[in-house]
Amino acid sequence: MGEQLQTPSTDDADPNAPRRKRILYRCQHRGMKEMDILLGGFAQHRLAELGPEELDVLETLMDVPDQDLFSWMIGRVPVPEAFDTPIYREIVALRGKI
Repeated sequence: MGEQLQTPSTDDADPNAPRRKRILYRCQHRGMKEMDILLGGFAQHRLAELGPEELDVLETLMDVPDQDLFSWMIGRVPVPEAFDTPIYREIVALRGKI
């Protein structure tokens, strides 16, 4: 656990800073503790590095109900092709490291 976590940029030079803050909050306050951990952990690690298109993908994924998203992530139900994105796969890969 010695790795340093990244937090969303609060730099005024980043036009996406307010958006990143909203995304971080939504990732950490899902309603289902397991999803708070998975999405919140991903956001802490990667949110500062994501570009606008990747933020769009993450926000689309965050609109999926927790139970559905969790079922995909643990392999109980196959992830629909439309949601099987590099961002989704990165979150799933991070699952074992959190």
